[in-house]
Amino acid sequence: MTPISELELLALIKNPETKEKGFRVLVEMFQKKVYGVIRKMVIIHEDADDLTQITFIKAFKNIHKFQGNSSLFTWLYRIATNESLNFLHQKKKRFFFQIEDHQEVMKQYLDSSPLVDGEMIEKKLHKAVLNLPEKQRLVFNLKYFEDLSYEEISKITDTSIGSLKASYHHAAKKIEQEIKSE
Repeated sequence: MTPISELELLALIKNPETKEKGFRVLVEMFQKKVYGVIRKMVIIHEDADDLTQITFIKAFKNIHKFQGNSSLFTWLYRIATNESLNFLHQKKKRFFFQIEDHQEVMKQYLDSSPLVDGEMIEKKLHKAVLNLPEKQRLVFNLKYFEDLSYEEISKITDTSIGSLKASYHHAAKKIEQEIKSE
């Protein structure tokens, strides 16, 4: 597939005759990145897979609301991060999990799943990230793993750059302390 600009992609999507093709291209372009962001938040593959599909369904249904104030990439990430946070909140309520109990489930998944590979230090890092409050975890994941700028994260999370920098700094310190204490 030849690269396509966001403007060309939006033109495809907004044209009723090429809308479906445009969305197939959108999914091809962004599915792996969207899945990666979601997976780092919810850990469990099946949940991440479901939330990725939900993200693209919401994008499909709401593309008319996209105003172009940000990139399409940023808009998709915002949907994905909101879906991830909502999912985690609903999971806690639905199963009456306390956050610590749900975190234990996700940590056990990291240890036992054949879908999660990596060295011991990588697993320690992922477990330490799980202990962060959800918003800090989101900021850390977007900055550290996705290598997004604070400006991009600000657009995705609708949070000031100063708050994001502070959140990332606190998250990194907590992770460092936790890894050192093991």
